[in-house]
Amino acid sequence: MREVFHPNCTVLSMIQPPPLPGSYRHIDQTIDEIVYESLKETEMVQENGFDGIIIQNMNDMPIKQHSDPEAIAYMSRIAYEIRKEFPNLTMGILMNWDGVSGLSVADAVGADFVRVEHLFTGANVTSAGILQAQCVDIARLRKRIRSKVPVYADVYEVHGVPLGRKPIEDAAWEAVHEAFADGLFIAGRSVEESVEIIKKVRTKIPDTPVFLGGGATGDNIFELLKLYDGVSVATWIKNGDMKNPIDPERAKIFMNEANKAKQWRESFKSE
Repeated sequence: MREVFHPNCTVLSMIQPPPLPGSYRHIDQTIDEIVYESLKETEMVQENGFDGIIIQNMNDMPIKQHSDPEAIAYMSRIAYEIRKEFPNLTMGILMNWDGVSGLSVADAVGADFVRVEHLFTGANVTSAGILQAQCVDIARLRKRIRSKVPVYADVYEVHGVPLGRKPIEDAAWEAVHEAFADGLFIAGRSVEESVEIIKKVRTKIPDTPVFLGGGATGDNIFELLKLYDGVSVATWIKNGDMKNPIDPERAKIFMNEANKAKQWRESFKSE
């Protein structure tokens, strides 16, 4: 493991490989071909000045709570090849929707963090049914393998419907202080909601790193990164479709605004 990851206006691009062998939507691509595509996309990420990536098997739909063995193996292969080729990029791992498997992959390849979406705490209704909290199993695995990989957990991911929903600031506090997340991903359905959410969350966990999990554009990222410690972006820099390649012009706009926010925060701290 490298130094423990601490975001600072960190901009991460999603790397979402084609459907992996064994998944319902996979057709005929070999894992070697998928690795090649993933490496080429990561090269674009580096060329366009992003700080790093989150690798997610988003295209292995329909999605369930527990990953198949082959998905874990193929994600490990992809992540290992990317880490070897681009060692200076920050790397996160996101397994749909299995945080235990995600942590296993992240620890095996030396990733900088694992993102646990939908199911770190509580219960969520999704297209795959009810997903239930994995924080206990993740804590046990961290202890068992002595993993130092930071766990970043989504709180009320926007595409799920939480059961027994409580105030966002209380749910965030529980994720950190009762389930032991090292950082959080949070997003609203609009810029205004994302701003409102982070302000509420900061009343309970002022020092915990918080990423904006979605909704960022070149027009709003400057204002949002004044409040969030980092962002994961995919759709906007790919012209509205995550299957598109990164648009260099949009990437330049996005990174210029993100860097302005970083400079603003640094000047604000020095006052």
